[in-house]
Amino acid sequence: MASKLLRAVVLGPPGSGKGTMCEKIARSFGLQHLSSGQFLRESLGGGGEVGVLAKQYLERGLLVPDHVITRVMMTELEKRREQHWLLDGFPRTLGQAEALDRICELDLVISLNIPFETLKDRLSARWVHPASGRVYNMDFNPPHVQGIDDLTGEPLVQREDDKPEAVAARLRKYKDAAKPVIELYKSRGILHSFSGTETNKIWPYVYTLLSSKIPPILSDEEN
Repeated sequence: MASKLLRAVVLGPPGSGKGTMCEKIARSFGLQHLSSGQFLRESLGGGGEVGVLAKQYLERGLLVPDHVITRVMMTELEKRREQHWLLDGFPRTLGQAEALDRICELDLVISLNIPFETLKDRLSARWVHPASGRVYNMDFNPPHVQGIDDLTGEPLVQREDDKPEAVAARLRKYKDAAKPVIELYKSRGILHSFSGTETNKIWPYVYTLLSSKIPPILSDEEN
């Protein structure tokens, strides 16, 4: 294991395969995969102050604001000062990137550039199990029984913002918020962009990049 702790981030729009890419990196390099969505779900169930605050927004059908997600993530990262980690879904805005700067220095930022039409098709075919956050894609990763979660047998739902009419606006909003974050990391020389339509085809290039920073624990083919 490298003596220096590796701090990495994977950026990408909704539907870009960030979660899948993070899982592959975490398995191959022994990094902790830290998902903002997962921490938010856990904080909702935990009944703490931040969870109660987040719940108030969600119950009213509103997006959880920047400062609440930032508090959730800062709390979790403080617990992991001695670990290699990989952030998924954070930072999404310049405010979040600045908050992250205050507690650590990033080594590596991976940005996934996926064509708009591919993202639109993926998101429109996406259904989720709300309690766990498990995601299915009806085209290439469907559940065993249509509309039912494989593990719990509970019904799947399509999020309002995954419905075709909402997807274009959602992707525009992501792009506007992410642009200054990408520019910030680019100016520091730590941004590495990868373009394509399939995670499996982008993966070997990401694997090679990470291998230059930290010794892998699995070979490229084992993943």
